Amino acid sequence: MGRRVLVTGGAGFIGSHVAEAYLADGWEVTVLDDLSRGKEQNIPAGASFVRADIRSPEAREAVATGKYDVLNLHAAQIDVRVSVTNPALDCATNVLGLVNLLEGAGAGNVKRVIFASSGGVVYGDPEVIPTAETAPKGPISPYGVSKLSGEYYLKTLSILGGFQGVAMRYSNVFGPRQDPKSEAGVVSIFVSRLLEGQPLTVFGDGTQTRDYVYVKDVARANMAASAMDVPQGDDIDASAFNIATARETSVLELVDAVAAAMETRADVEHAAARPGELFRSSLNIDKAKSVLQWEPQAQFGDGLKDLITWFQQEAQ
Repeated sequence: MGRRVLVTGGAGFIGSHVAEAYLADGWEVTVLDDLSRGKEQNIPAGASFVRADIRSPEAREAVATGKYDVLNLHAAQIDVRVSVTNPALDCATNVLGLVNLLEGAGAGNVKRVIFASSGGVVYGDPEVIPTAETAPKGPISPYGVSKLSGEYYLKTLSILGGFQGVAMRYSNVFGPRQDPKSEAGVVSIFVSRLLEGQPLTVFGDGTQTRDYVYVKDVARANMAASAMDVPQGDDIDASAFNIATARETSVLELVDAVAAAMETRADVEHAAARPGELFRSSLNIDKAKSVLQWEPQAQFGDGLKDLITWFQQEAQ
């Protein structure tokens, strides 16, 4: 594998950490982002920058002509609520934008494409938890449908375009640079509101669970997926990996953990459960351990402290 990579969404939360990890490993890194959600200050020093919408001809051309060895896809519409209220927008970004880039990868002889999927939504409400990659797929939101569709396009166009495709099914990622205005980042929302002395809103009864994985561990997983030999197989699960901790944390447990880490008291307000959201989610990571030789290193409490410190520094 060569050492040139294009990271789409590299000005965003996860993508910027991924771009940093490539740079630290000596890769030549280009970031492509339209800055609709990402921030230019998130782009790491040493990375080249292309400002473009992933649906645009310019983005496709950048991939096709850049002589990249790896295309790492993190640009996306990430909010379940937006996908419910505006499924056409979600599809335009997460499906049409993705296909545009994959066509560029085929034209540009890219060797490997790594796609940020979501294990938290493609399985729907699974019967078995922690959930393995081969579990039945049953997304219950348009966002989940778009991510699952993306995996099928990745598989099909990798065959047609002559590149290797790898789908990374993330659980709930948290850490520094996570936007507290996005409903996709409940940990950052809670930290931000407690710093402002505001109550925390818990949707439903708070017993719903998620699997929280630290963003720097996610970046490490992307590096492993760029370097390791990844079997392709005939179906989407063959080259897909859950990137998670395999541990469930309820919303109420999260409230207590954040309040304890911040040495404060949390006032909780309950609101109605939101449509399109899962009740339980946790992912089996045995395959990532065995094939990618990856497993999470950060303890939740340590990652939480890093996030709190970042918020405090941003407020200064």
